[in-house]
Amino acid sequence: MNDYLFFSLYSLAHRSSFLDWLIVFSANNFGYIMILLAVIFLIFHTDEIFDYRTPFLQFKNKFKEIFLVFSSSIIAWVIATILKAIISTPRPFIVFENIKPLFLHGGLDSFPSGHAMFFGALAMSLYFVHKRIGTFYIIIALIVGLARIIAGIHFPVDIFFGYIFGIIIAIIFNLIFKKITKIKYPLNH
Repeated sequence: MNDYLFFSLYSLAHRSSFLDWLIVFSANNFGYIMILLAVIFLIFHTDEIFDYRTPFLQFKNKFKEIFLVFSSSIIAWVIATILKAIISTPRPFIVFENIKPLFLHGGLDSFPSGHAMFFGALAMSLYFVHKRIGTFYIIIALIVGLARIIAGIHFPVDIFFGYIFGIIIAIIFNLIFKKITKIKYPLNH
């Protein structure tokens, strides 16, 4: 099933130079742009509530949001890096001779996908603090993951478990964060 899904998605690669560019962009640069947009959103979004009498409280709440969202994402990335070092799994272009990836990335570090773990944790953490933007970032995470499969650098199982691990990390981190800080979401209400 994993190989079948991989080859079905990979068959979309090498069809046109524009589509290949779009896939590579979605697999790499798109994610970084979306991280920057998440930071900008978290800094400037106020839910139409800003109390000029308590600017330090507003700043403190924004800091908590940013800390929750990006700490869980960074922790997910670190755990993915550790798991990749422990679990040596070849990428599709190493397993199958006929796979020509759209870009070279890694070697024996396919499982789990660090990008899927990072963006799974990011999307879920954003969902905890802002449901609408979190839902949008779930779609972004899916786009990044699918693009990495189509590009020929990950198997579907790498992406799937990356999402699962990232979401679990975000949930655990969210529960710990809520317990430690005794806060309710959204933070600025």
